[in-house]
Amino acid sequence: MALIEFSDKGLYCSQGNFYIDPWRPVQKAVITHAHSDHARAGSASYLCHPLTRPLLLARLGVQNIETIEWGQPVFINGVKLSLHPAGHIIGSSQVRVEFKGEVWVVSGDYKIEDDGLSGAFEPIACNTFITESTFGLPIYKWEKQQKIYADIQQWVRKNNAAGVTSVLLAYSLGKAQRILPPLVETGLKIFVHGAIAVMQDALQNGGYTLPAVTRITPETPRESIQGQVIIAPPGADGSPWINKFNPYEVGVCSGWMQVRGNIRRRNADAGFALSDHADWDGLIGAVKATGAQKVFVTHGFQSAFSRWLNENGIESAEVKTEYNAAEEESQETITNPKAE
Repeated sequence: MALIEFSDKGLYCSQGNFYIDPWRPVQKAVITHAHSDHARAGSASYLCHPLTRPLLLARLGVQNIETIEWGQPVFINGVKLSLHPAGHIIGSSQVRVEFKGEVWVVSGDYKIEDDGLSGAFEPIACNTFITESTFGLPIYKWEKQQKIYADIQQWVRKNNAAGVTSVLLAYSLGKAQRILPPLVETGLKIFVHGAIAVMQDALQNGGYTLPAVTRITPETPRESIQGQVIIAPPGADGSPWINKFNPYEVGVCSGWMQVRGNIRRRNADAGFALSDHADWDGLIGAVKATGAQKVFVTHGFQSAFSRWLNENGIESAEVKTEYNAAEEESQETITNPKAE
């Protein structure tokens, strides 16, 4: 019997009677990270990394949350469970599950390059590895993040010299925090949309230190923003909210910007291929580092990636889930008007 089953509620460990990132309410949910496709409300209890807890509180309003540090094992009905860094966003974790010598690892979402915020991805030896494949095509190969940061800095400085405001579209949980340090180095003032301010406050209230930003409110003087930097979620693009800041240019921070035509299709002025997911080489390297005899491939380009693994001597199969990192990378709907 498989240690983890693929059920209609999510990834289920029947021996431990818990689910990992369930998409339906369950009795016990183990959460890899706080993005909405992996962390959903309604379950009776939650288990996650301490830095994920304040994010679950802010996003879901749930209270019954237990936390364990990376590498700290717990036993649930005889199943040994531990969390390990995934490198995806702050607090993101892989879930290692062991029973009677059999080890499975659920990666959640992950990236290989250490961003200095999220914890460096840790390869975990296992028999079976469950991996994402958001960018599971050979065309996706990221430049080093320092090069991308330098490109962002050059762009915002150019705009500042012209008196133009730089609007960077970045997912409110992940890239919005990741681009703060290089933006601070420009010496420009950083303003943020309310949706990003909420995540900033949640992390800082949970004990994580981030650079200072200024939340944009209806009372914020428009002249104080001109020529500076705004970070906004992708859902703000083309909205009446963003049009208040003319003259401005829009830069999109997303792995999809690797394909140059996507910059044009998004009607953006600049695109920065900055992703919180592993690229093609990163996915292959992560899988090989686990030494897994069997790999299950979830959301993304799972057909292409699973086929490559099988053709290269690693037994693989596709799994249908309700995770959707493609949506996370491209759009973020603004559902709370007070966040603006």
